[in-house]
Amino acid sequence: MKLPFSPSVYEHAAALIGRSPWEVSRDPDLLFQAHAAARRLYGHDPVVVGIDIYNLEAEALGAVVCDPGGNGIPAVTEPPCRNLAEAQDLPPFDPEVAGRVPLVLDVARGLGEQFPDADIRVPISGPFSVAVSLRGIEGLLEDAVLYPTQTRDWLIRLAENQGEFCRAALRRGLDIAFFESAAAPPLLSPALFRAVELPALKRCIELAETACGHAVPCIIGGDTTPILEDILAVGTGFVICPAETDQVAFLAKVRHCPEVAVRINLDPHTVAHGSKAAIARAVNRVVQIARGRPNCLLGTGALPYETPPENVLFIRDYTA
Repeated sequence: MKLPFSPSVYEHAAALIGRSPWEVSRDPDLLFQAHAAARRLYGHDPVVVGIDIYNLEAEALGAVVCDPGGNGIPAVTEPPCRNLAEAQDLPPFDPEVAGRVPLVLDVARGLGEQFPDADIRVPISGPFSVAVSLRGIEGLLEDAVLYPTQTRDWLIRLAENQGEFCRAALRRGLDIAFFESAAAPPLLSPALFRAVELPALKRCIELAETACGHAVPCIIGGDTTPILEDILAVGTGFVICPAETDQVAFLAKVRHCPEVAVRINLDPHTVAHGSKAAIARAVNRVVQIARGRPNCLLGTGALPYETPPENVLFIRDYTA
């Protein structure tokens, strides 16, 4: 059985041009060079343009993204909103001018012109992931438990704001992918996911699909098997089977939806640090558990910065 190979290249792209994730994340020329180098080397699709993909919207809404030093991934270390009321008062951002959003949009358009046959996508964060950066995970979980209705309504407002971001990408001839890993168990319980997050996630996907005219990926890492039925209920056409979950149980749950593409992820630590023999065993395992299920891909999760390119090329050639 042959599985198409689709590595996830974000901060690892910076390593391919010998620069830090911080430098590349804030310089349009470097960001273009990094993802162009990755596409030429790996020939992968989709090409998701960004380094610290979960920071864009929060930064556009006023959060400060800090330089972690070295080759660490830039992060929001101090949530700007001290309480839910402050968060609810934030006005929506304009994707044409706010933060680094226009930088990513412009670089993605340039990559589309450079690689006309590539699937270039703009990363769009789901509402819970944006909210985590604005309130912090502890503050947001307290809000969800103490004020579930108000928190749900705020997440829906964030989802509505993402609609304009989607349209800005589409105006440039680009496609999109949603990322919402902050909402997965164990960070958020399945019960809270359904009560607080799911209505907002459904609205996000609905807005995106209305704009695009087709189903869009909904990428959620973590232990997602307990919430898989809810993820499928939003109407997505693409999900990931994370390395952190029970992958056999996950695939069993999704067998009744053969039209949904499933990317089964390898453990990124194995990809970055494993021997060729260990990597081959990991690939063989995925091929075995995917057997009989159509519409599957082999993925890597986010490639760590230090991943040796020869490991990625080995997987590509081994699967071919």
